[in-house]
Amino acid sequence: QVQLVQSGGGLVQAGGSLRLSCATSRGTISNYAMAWFRRAPGKERDFVAHITWSGENTYYADSVKGRFIVSRDNAKNTLYLQMNSLSPEDTAVYYCAAVDYTGSYFYTRVADYDYWGQGTQVTVSS
Repeated sequence: QVQLVQSGGGLVQAGGSLRLSCATSRGTISNYAMAWFRRAPGKERDFVAHITWSGENTYYADSVKGRFIVSRDNAKNTLYLQMNSLSPEDTAVYYCAAVDYTGSYFYTRVADYDYWGQGTQVTVSS
C-alpha cells in the first residue's frame, strides 16, 4: 500500500506554469502505475495524464496534450505534473492516483485507481 501526499499548486496567471508533486509517506511507488486527475467546479473528476510504472510511457487527455508533462522519479518515490501554458479552463482541484500495475495499458478511469492524494487547488486567472 502507498499513502500519497501532494504539494504544489496555487494561483497563477494565464500563460504561466506550475508543477505539482505527489510523494509517498508510506510505501514505494516503483510497482505502481500512476496518474493525475482533476475536478473543475461543478464537474466530474476527469483524467489528465497517466504514466506507466517505469516512467517509459505516458498518455494524456487531449485537453492537456502538448502543455502538461507527467514524470516520475521512483528513487524519490515522487510523481510530478509540469503544467505549462495554463488557461482559466485548467482551474480545478488536481489529484494524483496510483494502482498496483506493471503492465503497459493506460488506465484513464477513476475506478481504475486504488490510492489517491488529498487533492491540491490550481487556480488560473485571466
